[in-house]
Amino acid sequence: MTLHDPLWLAVLAAAMAVTGLVAGLLAGLFGVGGGIVIVPVLSYVLPPLGIDPAIQQKLAVSTSLATIIPTSIVSARKHHAKGAIDMPLLRGLIPSLFAGTLVGAALIVVLHGEALTLVFAFVALLVAVNLGMTGLDWRLRDRFPDGAARHAIGAAMGAVSAVMGIGGGTVGVPTMSMFGTPIRNAVATAAAFGIVISVPATVIAIAGGWGEPRMPPYSLGYVNLIGFALIASGSILAAPWGAQLAHTLPPLLLKRLFALFLMLTSVRMFWRSLA
Repeated sequence: MTLHDPLWLAVLAAAMAVTGLVAGLLAGLFGVGGGIVIVPVLSYVLPPLGIDPAIQQKLAVSTSLATIIPTSIVSARKHHAKGAIDMPLLRGLIPSLFAGTLVGAALIVVLHGEALTLVFAFVALLVAVNLGMTGLDWRLRDRFPDGAARHAIGAAMGAVSAVMGIGGGTVGVPTMSMFGTPIRNAVATAAAFGIVISVPATVIAIAGGWGEPRMPPYSLGYVNLIGFALIASGSILAAPWGAQLAHTLPPLLLKRLFALFLMLTSVRMFWRSLA
């Protein structure tokens, strides 16, 4: 079965559609933009389909970033309607988030696929341990730093999120929680981070992979359009369900569920990279 075989395209489409529904639900629930689901799922979907191993992770990360654009818009609007987004904090972080995103997106182009996988697994593990070991009220300080410290943190969140192919929630939620942001406000604000991160990162991923001959059909640079269309559609459909659920679950349970999900994701990614 080749990359242009109708059966191959049908299997790919089915996998992408299911991925989109799951990612959208978790995007609204956890403010993660879906990338923490999309990237590992694509990392397992692509190898059996004959995608060159050298570009599998680049394709997964880049396609994930593209799908985060519409998903984050839907999720952020839902949270904003509930008044949960910390708008002053968001406005203060946008410049540094954007600058960090440019660095992270450039790394997608220059790093080997195996390095991208290990980065994803390592950061997901750190975040899971942090969320799993700390209580709901644990914090480093009562408010987010100002000045240079705020810009440094914002740039780091943007860079890490872009290179992982995520929307900012995976890093942004625990970071904001450590600095005194209530978990529901952190989740909502992180949903808006996805817009700031995903748009410039996707543009760079498309330009950096332009003309790559090993990409599957219907791709722009490192972004596969079949994956983008079906994952984005499923995510848009399911994201409001997750956002609604996020406002009904107990905050501590929300935090623990997020930690468990990240831990399982990290273990799977490490196993794939090191086995």
